[in-house]
Amino acid sequence: MTRPNGNLITDTIRQPLPRARWTSVARAYLALTKPLQTLLLLVTGVCAYALSHPGTVVLGEKVAATLALTGAIAGCTVLNMVLDRDIDARMGRTARRPLPSGVVSVRAATIFGLILSVPGLALAWALSPLFGLVVSLGFAIDLGVYTLWLKRRTPLSILFGGISGGMPALAGRALAIGQIDVVGLLLAAGVLLWIPAHILSLATHYAREYRLAGVPVWPNVYGPTATRRVVAVATILDVAVLATAGWLLQIHPVTMGVLALLGAGLTGLSIAVLIRPSRKLNWVLFKFASLYMLGAFVCLTVGTIL
Repeated sequence: MTRPNGNLITDTIRQPLPRARWTSVARAYLALTKPLQTLLLLVTGVCAYALSHPGTVVLGEKVAATLALTGAIAGCTVLNMVLDRDIDARMGRTARRPLPSGVVSVRAATIFGLILSVPGLALAWALSPLFGLVVSLGFAIDLGVYTLWLKRRTPLSILFGGISGGMPALAGRALAIGQIDVVGLLLAAGVLLWIPAHILSLATHYAREYRLAGVPVWPNVYGPTATRRVVAVATILDVAVLATAGWLLQIHPVTMGVLALLGAGLTGLSIAVLIRPSRKLNWVLFKFASLYMLGAFVCLTVGTIL
């Protein structure tokens, strides 16, 4: 029998598990990385690198950068899950995650996070000191400033969460051109300004659960109306920032048009939620925000190639 809250990796060595059980364990460890969130941030970094080298991407460097970002982002996410396990246990939305449910032990998850993040950060530094510095800053700000220091103290913590979220894009651009420039800063700012539409919409939807968990979020501290205003203003600025990046990169008119349509959709949704707030519309905004971010970086990348 597997010990409650035990280390499944050690236990499976002592007693071989059936294939279905191994699959369940693998899914639990994958869930610790929040694969969709990790993938989205990874896409921003890879696209920022690719759009800086249209048609002349160095394959080996791109693969190595992808591995470095994957390890750093996923590893940081796992370690965040370890630190937030008590919060997750108090919220219905997250109580079934691997750590609060006891499927994976704290020790095993910590080791898993280090196995991912340490090689990822080391590879980033090996590729380029500037690339390594930016990736490491994102890692440190997310884990140390956002999660450990501010998340349980102030709703303003999302500002630092947004800064760390923009680091993969800034890092990808910096690796490609060897310096930090205006376009790289705009790409990072695009992610930062996207955070309210993503995080605050989620916080609004689950405001009661966050209150019970003791996590200060904008809707509970400043009220839902102020939260919707912040989302609307940040979204408008986000669309303008990424459009400016597209203009500076001189992307193809077709992709610029698609980028504008995506921005109009996100802006329209944020304004609609502000004027006629509803739980359903707020959830649509949360979902569409991720689609916008993915689509925006794909448009910027494809637009530099066409």
